Amino acid sequence: MERTETGSIGAEGQHARPGAATNRAMNTFSEADEEKQRGVRRMKLTATGMLLFVAVVYVLAKSASHQGAGAWAGYVAAAAEAGMVGAMADWFAVTALFRHPLGLPIPHTAIIPTKKDQLGVSLGEFVGENFLSEDVVRQRLRAVGIGSRLGTWLADPDHADRVTAELSAALRGALTVLRDSDVQAVVGEAITRRADAQEIAPGIGKMLEKIVADGGHRRAVDLVVARAHDWLVLHSGSVMDAVQGGAPGWTPKFVDKKVGERVYKELLRFCAEMRDMPSHPARGALDRFLTDFASDLQSDTDTRTRVERLKGEVLGRGEVQDLIASAWTAVRSMIVSAAEDERSELRLRVRASLLSLGARMAADPKVQAKVDGWVEGAAVYVVTTYRREITSLITDTVAGWDAEHTTKKIEANIGRDLQFIRINGTVVGSLVGLLIYTVSRGLGA
Repeated sequence: MERTETGSIGAEGQHARPGAATNRAMNTFSEADEEKQRGVRRMKLTATGMLLFVAVVYVLAKSASHQGAGAWAGYVAAAAEAGMVGAMADWFAVTALFRHPLGLPIPHTAIIPTKKDQLGVSLGEFVGENFLSEDVVRQRLRAVGIGSRLGTWLADPDHADRVTAELSAALRGALTVLRDSDVQAVVGEAITRRADAQEIAPGIGKMLEKIVADGGHRRAVDLVVARAHDWLVLHSGSVMDAVQGGAPGWTPKFVDKKVGERVYKELLRFCAEMRDMPSHPARGALDRFLTDFASDLQSDTDTRTRVERLKGEVLGRGEVQDLIASAWTAVRSMIVSAAEDERSELRLRVRASLLSLGARMAADPKVQAKVDGWVEGAAVYVVTTYRREITSLITDTVAGWDAEHTTKKIEANIGRDLQFIRINGTVVGSLVGLLIYTVSRGLGA
């Protein structure tokens, strides 16, 4: 049954500890690990075989030396003896990494299982100091040349199409996740709050003043006067009836009729003259009125107060709030449609912008330096702000590993190479022993 770490997923699958999946992977042996462990066993047999070989050679050389075989036997025995010492010393050193040699609780042995947590802390500190320092991050990113590479990549039309498609998909996903009611409430509140905080009368006054100064209102006056004239022509009877209906009851009917006809003709003549005469006095009076009103909107306290009161009343109406809220629905629908259509103006403009940006980044050193600076700044901010969290991931992960399984897994992965230390110790020990014996004999020791 698989070992369960403290705080990892229990029977109910709740309260999973961060890194639990990593811990489970570390605490299980895969087929690849089993194969590596078999390779470790083979190398152990090879190293042990060399130890037995030099031991046999030592016994034979000593025996030959006692039987008067000659000086060579002393050289061979010295080399074999030193080889055994080197082999045993390196066997002890390699074994002490993973377990107590011969099961004896010798101090400073079984280093990995007993010092696992401390090794995790040291590894985290090492990574933090040597890989997550500001200077190292800046040097590595500057050497990569992200601005130039990214520019060259983006300048490729296929890559620009891919980025555009990904951005469109992300935009559609974001708009789909957002709830319309929440966004509508936020948009309505933002618009209302901004409108309440900003006095609109001075701005309207400046705009009206400029329109009048440029004569921009004259087309509107032309339209209104022309429509008024046409309406009078079509509704002459209604106008005369309205005038006659407002006459006193004691006047004769024919007088009321004459007055109604006269008033209608004067209204029609006034509209026609105002329509056809750009210099009509009424137009000048209207210009002066609009100019004075524009000035009052900017400087007259009473006028500005009335406009603000009217603004508040308009914004407070339910119809206006519904209109503001419904604007989000229209905007969202428009954006989603544009994002889905590969030939939409939105996607075409985004693609063109990406290609243009890529070409500039690939060719302009100033743009490259600016992009590199942004990337470096962002990376440095992340590693300096969250260095402790990053290194604690290493520390906590190592702390969550089972000591026995960790030792077996590490030994399976590096134990084969460590057996070469034993082999080299045997060979080097033999050579050193031979050298020492030779020097001693040469000095007459």
